Formats: sequence, structure tokens, C-alpha cells
Amino acid sequence: MGLSPYLVDVLSMFIPLKRESPLSTAVSRWLAEDYPKVSLDAAGLVALADLTTVARRTALTGTSCLFDSLVLCPGLHKQQSAPELNGGEYPACAAMTTGYCFRVENPATVLCLQKVGRTGRLTTVEVSSPDKHQRPWRNWLNVFYDYGSATLASTFVYSVAVAMTLSVILLTICLGDWWALLVLGMLILARLMNVLVIRRRAALGWKGASEPGVKGDLLILLSQDRWVRMRGLVDDLKAVTSGQWLREPTMLENALVAFATLLVYLDAALAGNAKQESKLLLVALLFCSVGLLGIANESTKSLKMHERLIRVNHTSQPYGRRLDLANQLIKESGRADWAVSLGMIVPQSDEKKSTRGPVTM
Repeated sequence: MGLSPYLVDVLSMFIPLKRESPLSTAVSRWLAEDYPKVSLDAAGLVALADLTTVARRTALTGTSCLFDSLVLCPGLHKQQSAPELNGGEYPACAAMTTGYCFRVENPATVLCLQKVGRTGRLTTVEVSSPDKHQRPWRNWLNVFYDYGSATLASTFVYSVAVAMTLSVILLTICLGDWWALLVLGMLILARLMNVLVIRRRAALGWKGASEPGVKGDLLILLSQDRWVRMRGLVDDLKAVTSGQWLREPTMLENALVAFATLLVYLDAALAGNAKQESKLLLVALLFCSVGLLGIANESTKSLKMHERLIRVNHTSQPYGRRLDLANQLIKESGRADWAVSLGMIVPQSDEKKSTRGPVTM
């Protein structure tokens, strides 16, 4: 025998009923009415997409900052593969002031030069070091966000990506979805461990003997007939071209990276326990964050490497032949031995007797 509606109303005044949050009720009703057959149980798999956006950001900034842990993108577990983005290219390079030839050993610098280089053109870049007497609070700010190579556009979209992550965390708390909160926490933890390992590996190492006050002028021959002229103090040029960018990881660092990678895969398995609306928020966060970080990468016009900045100064008109470029630079530098070593010109009769030949890369 059922209770009358009047009695039910009276009892409801004294017996507390379990109520869901208004946000959860509204989203659940929208999903049930408009998308009743959509399943997002595999939403966590989006984080496993093999994208290079995070690794490219690491290469463009030369390191990683703490706010990076709040930018959650697909492929975040691939951050340690940043040195592979240059495609294995280590271009030949000549010092036009001394005639010595060598290779650019820094893969992040090579990636930057590949980005700014143009086929058949000479791109001139300047390498500079920041003020060594800058205020201490700027050094602390640099730990949280690398503003040295940032532009206004890149800073804005990066800030939006961080704000989106914080907003999604607050929304999952409002929804009372602790599984979703655990999933987000695991992604942030995995990202943070990769950030800390990158910061340790990016410490300044061997860069050759110091030559204070000496100016250098390098010509770099990239693939696809892209030519880059790099100018600056010799110590600054050595800092961005020689030695290691990221040293080899230690046993502990390898263990942390492996654990962070397993966290991302475990996250993909646990994401199915979250509510439908939380899964939708997670997918939207991953898609939007990778798009915003990609815009930030393209808006970054310079490279910061070991406290030095590489900026594009000028891009020339196309040359008819590479020989025209060689003759112009020989005239400016006052010597031709570097061009012979690079194989850009044929040695003169008196130079043919020398045992010194072109550099083979």
C-alpha cells in the first residue's frame, strides 16, 4: 500500500534526502538527453597520444619550469625525447674568424635553426647573454615560468592552459568526482617528475675553454640548403653549440621517468571510473591544452639555452648559387680556408698541395 502524496511531502520535511550538486545534475541531464549513446570510458587514452608538443616546448626553452606541470597535454610522458626532435641532424659549421670547422652538437639549437632557416637564403641570428646583475626575484620567477624567450602571445596562451587545468580541478571537486580528481592528480605528478628530471639534466656542463671578450662569426650549413650565420661572443656561441644539452640521466632519474610513464598508462586505465561529465572535461582539457601549447611554441621566436638567447636578426634574399654566398662571406671575413673545408669552393692551385681537405660529416 503506497503512501499518499501529501504524506510524502510531510515526511520529506523531516527526513533529509540525498541531493546531488546542481552542476552534476545539469550536466548529467544534458548528457542523457542529447548524447545518450556516447561513451567516454576510454577518455584516458587520449593522454597516451604520441605527440611531440611537450618535448618541442622543452627544446625551445632549453629546460622546463614548474608551471609546466599544470599544462596537461597528450604525449606528456614523451618529454625526455626532446633531444631527438632534430631528426639526427648535426650540421657542419665553420668559424669564419679562425677557419676551424666542426659540428653543432646541441640538438635543441639545431631544432631552432631548422625552424628559422629558409631554403636558398642566409638567416643571421644573434646570440646574447642576459644581464648578470638582474634582480634575485627574476631568478625565482624563472623557476616557475621561463619568460626569457617568451613573447606576449606565448605567455597569454600558456597562462590560459594553466588556468584551464586549475578550472577543471575545481569543477571536478564541485562534481564530487574523486576518481576524476585522482586521474588529474596522477597526470600532474607524472608531469612534475619529468619537469624535475629535465631541470637536473639541463645543468650547464663542459663547453670548452673560455675566451672572454672574443667575438665569433659562424656559418652553419643545414639540410635542404638552409644557411645560418650565427654571431656573438665566442663563449656564448660555445654555450649553445658545443657539449651536451641534456646530460645522460642517472639511475634515479631513469627510475623517476619510468614511474611517471607508468602513471600515465595507469591513469588511462582508471579514467573509466570517473563520471561521464568528468570524462568530458578531461578530454576537453587535453585537446585544448595541446592546441594552446602548440600556439605558444609557434609564437616563441627565440631559443633560450644555458642562459643565452638566440634571436633572428635578418633573413637575406634568395641566392642564385651557393657559390655566390661563399664569395660574399669570403670577402667579408677576409679568408677562404673555412669555405674550402666546408666544400663550398674549389681550392686554389697552391692550396691543392695541402693535405687539408673538406670536412666529411
